[in-house]
Amino acid sequence: MEELVGLREGSSGSPVSLRELWGPCPRIRRSIRGGLEWLKQKLFRVGEDWYFLMTLGVLMALISYTMNFAIGRVVRAHKWLYREIGDSHLLRYLSWTVYPVALVSFSSGFSQSITPFSGGSGIPELKTILSGVVLEDYLDIKNFGAKVAGLTCTLATGSTIFLGKVGPFVHLSVMIAAYLGRVHIKTIGESENKSKQNEMLVAAAAVGVATVFAAPFSGVLFSIEVMSSHFSVWDYWRGFFAATCGAFMFRLLAVFNSEQETITSLYKTNFRVDVPFDLPEIFFFVALGAICGILSCAYLFCQRTFLGFVKTNRVTSKLLATSKPLYSALAALVLASITYPPGVGRFLASRLSMREHLDSLFDNHSWALMTRNSSPPWPQELDPQNLWFEWYHPRFTIFGTLAFFLVMKFWMLILATTIPMPAGYFMPIFIFGAAIGRLIGEALALAFPEGIVAGGVTNPIMPGGYALAGAAAFSGAVTHTISTALLAFELTGQIVHALPVLMAVLAANAIAQSCQPSFYDGTIIVKKLPYLPWIRGRKISSHRVIVEHFMNRTITTLAKDTPLEEVARIVTSTDTAKFFLVESTESQILVGTVGRAHLVQALQAESPSWALGHQRCLQDILAGGCPLEPVTLQLTPETSLHQAHNLFELLNLQSLPVTSLGRAVGSVSWVELKKAISNLTNPPAPK
Repeated sequence: MEELVGLREGSSGSPVSLRELWGPCPRIRRSIRGGLEWLKQKLFRVGEDWYFLMTLGVLMALISYTMNFAIGRVVRAHKWLYREIGDSHLLRYLSWTVYPVALVSFSSGFSQSITPFSGGSGIPELKTILSGVVLEDYLDIKNFGAKVAGLTCTLATGSTIFLGKVGPFVHLSVMIAAYLGRVHIKTIGESENKSKQNEMLVAAAAVGVATVFAAPFSGVLFSIEVMSSHFSVWDYWRGFFAATCGAFMFRLLAVFNSEQETITSLYKTNFRVDVPFDLPEIFFFVALGAICGILSCAYLFCQRTFLGFVKTNRVTSKLLATSKPLYSALAALVLASITYPPGVGRFLASRLSMREHLDSLFDNHSWALMTRNSSPPWPQELDPQNLWFEWYHPRFTIFGTLAFFLVMKFWMLILATTIPMPAGYFMPIFIFGAAIGRLIGEALALAFPEGIVAGGVTNPIMPGGYALAGAAAFSGAVTHTISTALLAFELTGQIVHALPVLMAVLAANAIAQSCQPSFYDGTIIVKKLPYLPWIRGRKISSHRVIVEHFMNRTITTLAKDTPLEEVARIVTSTDTAKFFLVESTESQILVGTVGRAHLVQALQAESPSWALGHQRCLQDILAGGCPLEPVTLQLTPETSLHQAHNLFELLNLQSLPVTSLGRAVGSVSWVELKKAISNLTNPPAPK
């Protein structure tokens, strides 16, 4: 039944429904409706993207805090079980090992049974997506539940497996952003904008880091360095706004839950503010950065080699293909057995959680000096006021336990990265770097017990400052980022070591970036994901490499005057997705590209005319409506490798034609670029 309409008395406007005319309080309702329309216009003047980003930040903060809350309860239950089970070593060992083994097995089995994309960090795949490659279903919302459940179980294992949540949270945040973007498109009715989608995904990556560490500045910079080779300044404000909303909400929830009195940093330190370090110590900080850079190269090489071995070895590859939970359980059993506190775990500070590891390593007192004349007892229960007792052993001393921790965690971290379950790998290497810095700092404190004299003033050395620099330097070298220096300051709430930490990070990156691909790029290489590598080294000789040296010269072109029989033969004999269209067979002047699917459809429609004996050519079906795509960007044989590489990265291209004076002479795709970069990095032996 149609609704009755009418006009208001004395009104010449559009008709309104009689229900509105005769309803109660029509003037008040019209005023309210007008006010809401005015508010809607004012709110959306700033752009709906801002509300989208704020929603994303708040949602991820709620998820991060809820996950931390649940994980804390499970970890406390594990500690209670281990403490109350009795004095039997067998029962205590079983309570220590079975718990993480069960959680890891469930994490691997549950997440992999729902979707194979939920395992690992997620950052290598996101780098591939942002470079222009389409990975089907990787950002589908169905992966979200599997990733959250699996990651919760992974983190609930505590320090036995020693894994974090940065990478998976970046993946979760990007999944939420992609889902909200699809909902927004369906609601508004707009067409999909690939460029705008990438902008939101980069901002979402910053939110993922910010809601883990409550560090919006380093979250944005880390996402820029890790996720994209070229970054639009327009995305800068989006990233900061979303990351700030997420970090603020994450810390605000801790205040609401009475965990904090006010919003503070996660790992608060008490470094000396007046003179945090002496000028001669700058040399030691730079040396620490160089050591972290060398060790990071060894770690990256070993991790990539072992990951490749696990994927190619007959036994392990069969386990990973047929029974991922079994492989995960075996790896977890090895790691949990080693960290058993009455055993080898006594020398690994295994009773400390990952947060307590950092809290103890950032201690500004020298353990070596405190234990020089006294030997503190190892407490039966963990002492929250003296966490550093876990690092001391009367026979091994502080130096022995720290060195043993580094040696063991080096290969244990590598083994943990092969377990097929949702897990982050940034926090473990951050703690590993803190242990390197702590070892160097304790050695310097013992060598200079009174401190280093500078300007007639003697100030004692603070090993906690070296631990902070080591954490930033090693994690920055492994991930090829500089923003870890800023992350260290946001985590601790102090910036007194800004200069030495930054110099250590730069020294470590200078060594690592010239020798090894980053952790995420190495994973891309092992997984054989389609990704354009970065040109490392950038020697002067590399600028002499031009497109003519590596382009593909065997290209298939279609001229406008080509007979349709020849066009059909070429289309059916090759699997090329797009064909280069030239003006004529003789001139070879490039005029555009034609898609294979459109050609096939047009040829099928033209089949009856062939039977009548009419000689028709490609120009006829182009005039008949077959779509022709113009070539807006092309390379020349004299274009340098660096210029071609920058174009492919900046515009997320897959291939480009090469023309000389307008004539099509070749093409360049990812295959040719990768081969050229590989030959530049590892030149072939001379014949």
